[in-house]
Amino acid sequence: MSVERKVRQVEALFNCLENEISTFKSQFDINCIQGCGKCCTKLDVEASPLEFLPWAFNLFLNGKAEETLVQLKAKTSTICTIYLPLSLVDNASGSCGNYKYRGLICRLFGYAATRDKYGKLRLATCKIIKERKAKAYGKGVNAIENGVSIPIFMDYYMQLSQIDFNLGNQILPINKALESALIEVLSYYTYRPVPHGFKKPA
Repeated sequence: MSVERKVRQVEALFNCLENEISTFKSQFDINCIQGCGKCCTKLDVEASPLEFLPWAFNLFLNGKAEETLVQLKAKTSTICTIYLPLSLVDNASGSCGNYKYRGLICRLFGYAATRDKYGKLRLATCKIIKERKAKAYGKGVNAIENGVSIPIFMDYYMQLSQIDFNLGNQILPINKALESALIEVLSYYTYRPVPHGFKKPA
């Protein structure tokens, strides 16, 4: 399957997820605190290369893939390279530097459920939302227990892996996943023409 087709399928999956999340958020008013980027600063966030393939493909089309790959290879911090802190002294406040092309893990966390060892659904969200939006969080938890529809982490990662089993099942530190996605796109187009309407980066 071509990179372009994989990208379109990943984007279609993300669109389905956005619809599910929008419905859940509108029912319970569970949202990230404006300007908070604390979850993005975690040092152990993991993701698959496939969920960042649209991000890598977009960079390639804009002639920035190779430059970004060099920056990633030189990076020593494990904090997501796409994340933009507001300042050097307060990196917990900030935002995604490429929100449109954020990965599946970024889309799910806060608004999706995991299953515990008994198969029970648990809302996976952050301590800040639990504390600052305690009432909304409590309503959401009760609704999930009563069968309200909510995106489920494992279900979406299984759907992702059906697009490309290898790229979808590699779970790597997030910057390594970004790096791998870029390498996948750059390798694919080494001896292939770029999509119609674009010029191959020099």
